[in-house]
Formats: sequence, structure tokens, C-alpha cells
Amino acid sequence: MAAAKRLCCCRAGQNDQKNWPNQPKNNRKVSGTCQPESLLDISAKIVALNIPFQRVEERFSRIPEPVQRRIVFWSFPRNEKDICMYSSLNNTSVNDSDYNKLPFQRGIRLLENGAVDNVLQVGFHLSGTVTEPGNQLYSEPDRVYRVSISFDRCKITSVTCGCDNKDIFWCQHVVSLSLYRIRKAESVELRVPISETLLQMDREQLQKFAQYLISAHHTDVLPTAQKLADEILKSKSEINQLPGAPDPTAGASVDDENCWHLDEEQVQEQVKAYLSQGGYYDSGKQLNSMFAKVREMLKVHDSNGARMLTLITEQFLADPRLLLWKQQGTPMTDKCRQLWDQLGALWMCVVLNPHSGRVEKQCWKEKLMKWSEIDVCPLEDADTRNTLTSLHPSSFHHSTHAGPSTSSRPRTIFNRAIDACSLVWSNVHLQNILSDDYYHGHHSNMASFDQHGQPLWTEHLPTGCARVDALQSHGYPKEALRLAVAIVHNLRLQQLRHQDSMDDDDDDDDVPSRGIGERLLAMGQSKEGWIGHPLDPIGCLFDTLTQASVVPKDDTQPTTNESSNSTGSSNFASSSSLENAKPNYHHVKVPGSYDRNESYLMLAFEAALIGLGQQRIMPLGLYAQDKACRAEEELITKLQQISLDPNLVSVLRKQAYHLLEGGTKSGLGVGIPTESVPMHTFSRYLFNALLPFDTDLAYRIGLRAMRLPVLDNNGENGQNGVGSVVTGRYPRWFVLGHVETEQCELAVCMLTAAKGDPRRLRKVLQSAQQNIHSSSHLFKLAQDVFKAATPVDGPTHHSLLNAAFELGLHVMRMTLSTLNWRRREMVRWMVTCATEIGVSALVSIMQSWYTFFTPTEATSMVAMTVVSPSTALQLRLDYQQQEELASCARTLALQCAAKDPPNCALCALTLCEKDPIAFETAYHIVFDAANGVMNSTQLFTVARYMEHRGYPIRAYKLALLAMRNLTLAYNQDTHPAINDVHWACALSHSLGKSELSAMIPLVVKSVQCASVLADILRRCTISAPGIGGLPGRRRGNKILSYDKAPLRQLLDAAITAYINTAHSRLTHISPRHYGDFIDFLSKARETFLLAHDGHIQFAKLIDNLKTIYKGKKKLMHLVRERFG
Repeated sequence: MAAAKRLCCCRAGQNDQKNWPNQPKNNRKVSGTCQPESLLDISAKIVALNIPFQRVEERFSRIPEPVQRRIVFWSFPRNEKDICMYSSLNNTSVNDSDYNKLPFQRGIRLLENGAVDNVLQVGFHLSGTVTEPGNQLYSEPDRVYRVSISFDRCKITSVTCGCDNKDIFWCQHVVSLSLYRIRKAESVELRVPISETLLQMDREQLQKFAQYLISAHHTDVLPTAQKLADEILKSKSEINQLPGAPDPTAGASVDDENCWHLDEEQVQEQVKAYLSQGGYYDSGKQLNSMFAKVREMLKVHDSNGARMLTLITEQFLADPRLLLWKQQGTPMTDKCRQLWDQLGALWMCVVLNPHSGRVEKQCWKEKLMKWSEIDVCPLEDADTRNTLTSLHPSSFHHSTHAGPSTSSRPRTIFNRAIDACSLVWSNVHLQNILSDDYYHGHHSNMASFDQHGQPLWTEHLPTGCARVDALQSHGYPKEALRLAVAIVHNLRLQQLRHQDSMDDDDDDDDVPSRGIGERLLAMGQSKEGWIGHPLDPIGCLFDTLTQASVVPKDDTQPTTNESSNSTGSSNFASSSSLENAKPNYHHVKVPGSYDRNESYLMLAFEAALIGLGQQRIMPLGLYAQDKACRAEEELITKLQQISLDPNLVSVLRKQAYHLLEGGTKSGLGVGIPTESVPMHTFSRYLFNALLPFDTDLAYRIGLRAMRLPVLDNNGENGQNGVGSVVTGRYPRWFVLGHVETEQCELAVCMLTAAKGDPRRLRKVLQSAQQNIHSSSHLFKLAQDVFKAATPVDGPTHHSLLNAAFELGLHVMRMTLSTLNWRRREMVRWMVTCATEIGVSALVSIMQSWYTFFTPTEATSMVAMTVVSPSTALQLRLDYQQQEELASCARTLALQCAAKDPPNCALCALTLCEKDPIAFETAYHIVFDAANGVMNSTQLFTVARYMEHRGYPIRAYKLALLAMRNLTLAYNQDTHPAINDVHWACALSHSLGKSELSAMIPLVVKSVQCASVLADILRRCTISAPGIGGLPGRRRGNKILSYDKAPLRQLLDAAITAYINTAHSRLTHISPRHYGDFIDFLSKARETFLLAHDGHIQFAKLIDNLKTIYKGKKKLMHLVRERFG
């Protein structure tokens, strides 16, 4: 017989024997009746599943061939679900189109299309061919693949296929052959192991067998056959020292570990490839599917789950990015960190297997410790590199459950699993909880039972929930459910006990000098936040308890054996269901509960409310803060999928009161620390859930939750709201923007709900104004309330509109004296909101403009918009209302002009145009300010406005004042004020010679630019432009002379400016500017020649340049060439 067998790894435990489609039935049907299985088949099935065939051979000297045949027959896997597990990822991770592309589904189609042929089972080896149809569109031929499968004890131990599949899981050809053997087992040709057949042959037959075999495959096996023959002929060869010979068809050896075939190399390559993509191209999704596959394996007690997780972990630790991040001192990406968190949680499940022995746990511990010692191994705290952990509240408590670590090295991602290796399941109380739904005790034992005698599990919550997760993951759902019930009962009891002792706890809160850690300890602060915890204790409890309350789509009973008080169907927990399908929950009563109405769904609901309402300190790091926010939102989303009934409403109301009266352990209690995580998101859910059933309680919750102590100047007890640790730590609240957004969402929700109740609306409004500290978020709140008050397809809600208006005014006051890039948007929205309310609101903001707006905003954006025709049209104003608004606008304009003349003068004059008295007042305000705060540009603007409105004399006076404030240097020939100078001179010329005579001295004094002076000079020689003038004054058409006043002074100034500019330009001139300078002199000569002795002055200038700058020979050559 065969003494040497194929070596392979081990899988402990048994197959899941649940029903699966198209499995062979245990009973045979003969003549229309069910015939029970024979004793041989029954025995053979048990032996085939549990005992290595070698052990059977060793136990009995002779095994009848019929017995061998039945053992071999029943040794092949009998459950299609096992084949599916190794030929596809988790079904819930793919959509319907991708689901049909999975190897398992493709294998089924091949089988149903008759692609499997030549099936032969020899002992524990199955072979056959599978024909893959070619693509008819491209005229591809059919391809035939040879498939070989080895198996032992109902597990496939190795597979080989001619398609050379490079994937983690089996190809569709292996699937089709395996399913053929399961579905058509009786039609498969069956032979005993080849060694048994050889025993029946004599020497001549054996020689013939060997020669025929070599002849049939001489090109492949001849060298090997000759080598074996040589070895056998040597009496002392190694092959002759061993009894028997290997037989690949005789099953595995006794010493071999019995496990399913898993291609380790492909697992490593796939994980490496996914990691190299850095979270892109759905690699994160694929890795999550692999994690789900690990859990799937663990659930059926398949040791390949831990084996596969080991391979994944080794590739994670070999990720080259870990070293890069460490060298750069930067944290890993969020996507990568989330994958590491899942990896750590999975190892917790592995080491907490309730049936793992001490030796196995020790092996896991050593492996985990070895990984932890790797330099690039990620730390337990994702933000350690960027924070001061010594000041964090959690530093006063070890964040794990198995005691402090003896090493000074920072805790790694594996330390929780390492600590969990020390946990045991042998506790008698724990064993009783897990084994009996009706286990009760006496209430006098307060540590283990509540007042009703129900068992409690008082272990550190994340640790206890990790046990629940481990039980669930390893395929013990009933035990996980019992432990979860005991944990929730303990949470409930601890909540009640804390309320009873609140008075004693509060006596210690009046010591402001304590450090944050000491204060939290004194107040009974939880060691760590449950929401966002790496082990997700509350989420674990909720999922475990709700899964027991769901009816699958094709079932009529809940997932437990207990009865339900309602009927229906659900697609939850179905492998082909969509992930976003809303589950249909049912009340499944808790066996042995003193409360006959208590159900798993009620306990799940209660656990979620307790966890979300826990008073916890905001974590320090960015990743931890973001994770806590995401975890809270995910759990609330699950809660929103539960339809509330009277039982759940009762739980909701009870927990709402506990939260309000829970003191320091409640996030909605009084006297919470400044650093506490706000309850805005959770309270918005509570508010909406309670509103239809208990309106007063809903508003109490909402108003209490509106606070944001971290931004308050003073705490609730009058102490400094920002403790020494909080002010000293940096960086601080990274998610503050998200927190404030959630605060505003809560306020919007409450304000909208209170639109029909003025008293409540006022309370909520006051609370929002008091607690929302950011102007941008408060403005967003005002906008949202405004949208709710003015629906597109419904009537206006005036109470909400007034609330939005009041919020807007509050924003205006907050941002009046501070810089805010959205200020203009805020002002415009404020006017829009006031317009929506009506004339009274517009009058109000204009009369009190100085409280809300700057003078510029009040005149340019507020008053101008109010008096615009579009506003009158929108509000359908009559003449009297328009005059009322116009009068308010004029009063505002005059006040603003007096307060800020430079920026408000023009708007004030525009607003006062239709009222002569107001216009005159505005003009005098501007004129009085002209000598002081207004610059030339502002004065020119107002002067042009006055001239355009038909006030040339007033425009002229303002232009004179503007000219006094103007200065143009010799090189400012492109200054924007040049147009204003030309306009002022033209205006003066149009008014008369005396006005021009008064203007020119100011021009000469203010303008040193030669080209500008020359341009003004030429313009003044033409007839006066008809752009101004006084009524009744006749302008003369006499052309002014250059030799007489007032142009003589201007001409002299222009000539002097040209002379000075010429010398200035020559001081630092370069050869490339010689041409420009010659052109400049040409223009200068034109101006010089306007004077009667100009040619003499210009010649003198040229001579001076030649003398002074004779060193610039090339330039002087050009000068002589042009000007002589």
C-alpha cells in the first residue's frame, strides 16, 4: 500500500452541512418511495468525512473493494457552497452584472451547457475535460481544458487546470467539474486507488502495465522511468529503504494536515498588486472583499481563513509605502489606514476563536509580536506621530482590555490582538451565558445579575463586544446573541446606577484647578469613546442583535428559531441582495427575559442610543476625529432604517430622559467638559424621531444639544471653557467645520418644525444665536431657513421668514467690524430677505443701518437696491410707499455721506437727486469734505457727476479742489488722472477765460509731465467745447493766444518741463532708448516753436545737451543728424 502521500496544509473542523441547491439527497427514491441509506453508506460517509484513508488501511489488513468504493465515493465534497467559497469573492461585494462573471456562476453555465466530459474518479483523484466555447463572432474554435482534482475527507486539496488560471480562486473549469461530481455523482466512473488495482496484478501484468504506460507517454515520462528503474535496481538506494510506494490517488497521509486548496502565491501577488494601486481602481474594494472572504471562511471553521489573513498581513507589512511614510514623517492615507484597522480587528476575531487551544493561541501571539517588532508596523493610534499622547485623556487609561503593556515601545495595530491572546472562555458565568437562554441567578450577586436575576456580562465593553464579534465570525450566532443580550443588560444597569450616584459625582466637579485627566476620572468619564473605537463595540452589538430580527427575502420566519410578532419579508442577509436595500425588521422576543415585550430589535435600538449618547472626549488626531464622525453617521443611518412602533418609541423616550438627566456620562448631560464630542448629529435624529410622539421632549433634547462648549468663552459652571490641555495642544479640532455644520443642520430642523409655534420658534432662535459662533455657519442657517420659509410651490411661512431675517441681522452685527470674504453676499441676501418680508423690514434696516452695515454698504448695496424699480415692481408699491422708502434712503444717504464722504459721496448725491434740499445738503457735505479726507480721484468722480447732472459751476469748483490734490511727475505720461485733467481744463475753458485762468496755475503746479502739459496747451487753443456753460452766458469764439495769459504760463511750464525731462532721461539712458529720445526731442521742438523765441530756446537746449553729454557720442551723433 501507499506509505508516502501528498503533503498539504491543514483545515480544522467540519464542513457546514446546511442545505444548498442541487445537492444529492441522503435518501434514495425507489418506485416512488424514499428508501433509507444502507448501513454501509452511513458508515462510509462518517469515515470519509473524519478519518484519513491511510488510518483505515492500517487498522484493517484487508478492506473489501465495495467498502473502499463507498469510502472513496463519499470522500468528495458534498456541498456546493464549499465550491462557491473557493471560486468567488463575497457575493454582496459585487453587483448583478459582475456576479454573473464570477467563476462559480460561469462554471454552473458550463455544466448546464454540457461542457464537462471524460469524468473519471480514481481513488481520491478526479479528472475530466471541460470544453470552453469559442467566440462565434470572431470564429474562435472551442477550447478543451484538462482538469485534475485531488481531495481528502470532503475537502479539495489540490487543483490543476490547463487554462493556467492566475487568480486567488479556482477557475470556472474546476468549478464545473466539481459540480458535475456533486450533482451527478452516481454517473461518474469510479475506481479504487491505483495502488489497490496494482495489487491485483501479477508480475507479467505489472510489467505490461509499466511498458504500456511508458509507451503511451514516452516523450514525457521516459527519462523519469529510466531514473526510477536505476534507483530500484540499486539494493541500497533510498527508494528501496522505504516500504511501499507513493500513490496520488490514495488520499492524504495520516500526518498531513487536512485543508482546502488555497494558492498562497496568488494570494500574495493579488494583495501586492492591490496595494501598489494605492487605493485606486477599486483596489480598496477588492481588499475589503478579501477581508470578507476571511470572515466567511472563519464562519465555517475553515483554518484557511487565518492562513489567508496571514498571507494578507505579510504583504501589508511589505508595502514599500510604509517605509516612505515613516521616513517622511507623514501619516498613511485614510483609505490605507482603514484597511489596517480592519486587519487588526480581524486578528482579534482569529485569536478569540472560542475553540482555539493554548498552543495555537501562543503561536498566534508569537507571530503577532514578531510583526509588531517590525519598524514600519503601523501604530495603534493613527495620529501618534502628530500629537502629544501624553496629554490625551486616554493616556490615563490603557486603551486595551488586557492590562498595560510591559514594553515602552508604542502600541502597534496588532497589540489589541496580542492582548486578546490572554483572554479565556473558561469563565463559568460566561459559559452559562453562552449555553443557556434561560440562565438566571439571584439579584444579590450584583456583579453578575441584575435586579431581575438576568445575567450580566460586565467586562470592558470593547472587549466583550470583541467576543461577540468573534463568536459571530466563527459561526456561533446563537452564542453571540446571548452574550450581546447580557452586555446590553449591563449597559442599561450601569446607566441607572450612574444616575443614582450622580449627586455624589457632582460634588467633585467644583475644583477648577484639576488637570483634564484627573477631572475626567473624578467625573466618572469613560476610558474611551465607543463610537469610532477601532473595535466598533456599539456597531457590533447593533448588527448582532438586528440580524436576529430580519426575515430573509425567501423566508417566512426570522433568522432565529424564535417566533415573530409580525410577518413580512426582507432581502437582508441574502447573498444576492443589494447592499443598500432597506432591511425589514421584526420583533423577535428574547428568550428568558423578564419583560415579555423585550425583543432583540429593542435591545439593538437601546444599545445604539446608549452608545451614541455616551459623553466622550474628542480625539486629538485628524484620522481619529474623522473616523468618530463617520462611525456616528453610519450608525445613525442604520437607526433610520428602523420603523418606530410603540415598543421602540418607549425605548426612545426612556433613553431620551436618561440622556437629559445622565450627568457627566451623558453627552446631553449638564456640566460636560469643554472637550466633549457634540451631540448635534445624534440629537437631530432624536428630535425627528421623537417629534411625532413627544414634542416637548424632542425640543428639550434639541435645545440641550445646540451647545458647542469648545467655542464658548465660559463653561456652563462659569469656569474657563478651554482647559489647559485643550489650549496647549496643537493641532486641535480638525472636524470643527463639520461639527458646526451639523449644529446648523440641527437648528434648521428645529426651526422648520417650530414654524407653527411662535414660543418654541423664539426659543430655538435664541439658542441658535447664542450657541452658533461662526458667522459663516450662522449665515448658512439663515439661508436654509429662508429657503424653508419661501418654498417654490407653496405659500410663504412668515414666522420662519422673520426668523431668517433676525438671523441675518445677527450675522450682520457679527461681521460688521471683522473681515469676511462673504460679506457682500451677506448684505445682498439681507436686502433680499427684507424685501421678501416687505416695506416695514426695508425701512427698519435703513433706519438702523449703522448697526448692521458700513456706510458704503448702506448706500451702494442697501439703499440703491431698495429704491430700484425692480423692488417697487416686486412689492407692488404704491406712490406713498415708494416715497416712504425714498425718504428713508435719502436720510440714510446723508448720514453715510457725513460719516464716510470719500466712499459715499456719489451714492448720496444719486439718492438725493429728486429732492433739491437733500441734494443741496449732500453737495455741501461733499464740498466740506473736499479739503480734507477726499482725494483727487474721488473729487473728479463727483465733479464729473455734477457736470453731467447740469451743475457745471459746482463741478468746476470741485475740479479746482481736485486739482490741488493732484500730482503728476515728469514720467507719468500714462497716469489714469490725465483724462480728469483734460476734462477739468475743458470744463474751465467752456465756462470762460476767467475760469480757465484760475485753473491753469493749478495745472502748472500739479503737473510736471511735459507731454501732458503740451497736450493741454494745444487743446486750449481750439474753440471752447460745448460741454458746459452757464445759462445765459455766451461763450466767445475767439481763439486764445500762446503769448498771452492764461496760455503763456502754460507754454512756459511745458517748455520747462521738456528741458527738465530731457536731462532726467539722459541721466540713465541706454543705447536701446536712443531712438525714443530722438522722438521725444522732436515732440519737444514742436512745443518750443509755439513760443515767439522758441527756436532759440530749443537750439540752446541742443547745444547744452551736446556739451554736457558729449561722452554719449552715438547719441549726440543722432542729435546732430536730426537737429543740426
